[in-house]
Amino acid sequence: MTGAGAGPWVIELADVGTEACEALLRDYYVDVSDRWYRLRHGRDSTPEEVEHGFPRMRSDDLAPPTGEFVVARRPDDPAALGGCVGLRRLRDDGGRRVAELRRMYVRPEHRGAGLATALLLCAEEIVRVWGVSTVRLDTRLDLVEARALYLRHGYVEVPAFSDGPYAEVWYAKDLAPPDGE
Repeated sequence: MTGAGAGPWVIELADVGTEACEALLRDYYVDVSDRWYRLRHGRDSTPEEVEHGFPRMRSDDLAPPTGEFVVARRPDDPAALGGCVGLRRLRDDGGRRVAELRRMYVRPEHRGAGLATALLLCAEEIVRVWGVSTVRLDTRLDLVEARALYLRHGYVEVPAFSDGPYAEVWYAKDLAPPDGE
């Protein structure tokens, strides 16, 4: 990859509970929390707000058997993570198997190099391997870069399927099965 944060990356499955993954998820939380507080209160989140909210951000379901966690790391340093995306297996209201995209994040210094696209495409391949044909997600309206990424990659806005406090827009994408099936 070239551009901001350029350099080689390895995209791979990771244990969401490792120290490096926890640090990456904390950075994700601070980023989205700061954006929330800037938009609504004109300031970044306080350390107290982060310490209160981060432990409530459940990620243990982004591990087998309920999900997967994918990271982008430097090939020479397993702890040097540039971004992540999580997947959860679940069923929709009609009982169909679906996958839910969670925690899509690229550290600011690595944005603009195609890392988010690489993570998203890898996540979609995992969903196909699961034999699931629909991936969906919810996000906030102020996360405009993420929303643009999803739209560029064929996600479409769908009716609400969750009622979380930060869910403001919902997207889904139908995936073709793996080649040869």
